Amino acid sequence: MRTRSIHPGLLFLAMLCAAICAPAQEALKGHVNLTKNGHPLPNASQAVVWLTPVGTAFEPPRQDPSRIPQLVQKNKSFQPSLIVIPVGGKVEFPNHDPFFHNVFSLFEGKRFDLGLYESGTTRYVQFDKPGVSFIFCNIHAQMSAVVVALATPYYAISDSRGEINIPNVPPGRYELQVFHPAVAPDSLRALTREITVSSSDASIGTFTLTETDVTIAHKNKYGRDYDRPAPDSPAYERP
Repeated sequence: MRTRSIHPGLLFLAMLCAAICAPAQEALKGHVNLTKNGHPLPNASQAVVWLTPVGTAFEPPRQDPSRIPQLVQKNKSFQPSLIVIPVGGKVEFPNHDPFFHNVFSLFEGKRFDLGLYESGTTRYVQFDKPGVSFIFCNIHAQMSAVVVALATPYYAISDSRGEINIPNVPPGRYELQVFHPAVAPDSLRALTREITVSSSDASIGTFTLTETDVTIAHKNKYGRDYDRPAPDSPAYERP
């Protein structure tokens, strides 16, 4: 019997068709348990779970330019404290406080320094590679937020009960990753694994995360401890 080899172009088209034409599940569900010092916490929100297709062509998500999310600086805090965007997307950083802020990120993910800018003004940052960016203010040490830039449309953020709901995931192989802003990076990396999604199983299981306050202790943008400036500093509240 003589066999025929498949042309690479036809093989790619077959894979693409499988990705596009495969029936989508209603939703993948999971659950997050958040603990601290061995005790469960009542609020298990802000866990991000995402699935990246393995060995299958897919269309990366794109940001709607008319819907740029904001990390608002108000009451010496970032609101909200967690945003998930498609890689290549932008985030706006408006200052709604009556004094200056200096937003920066010099850690994993996007590195930037917006400098001092005053009340009523704003700045934009484009997150041009996938990853997690921890956001701080160089003036107010208590301010922190996280931007997660993803190259996949298949993700969800846990609600206060720890429920995860990822819609419209086609059957196939995926790399599963988990993030939470208060969990140590090594613990999160240990949860990364490959899974197979099938039309007969709509669960990705339960994840138990241990909070460690990893974003609380940090230096300023110069790598030094935060200083308390003089009372007449324009970066702080004016009398």
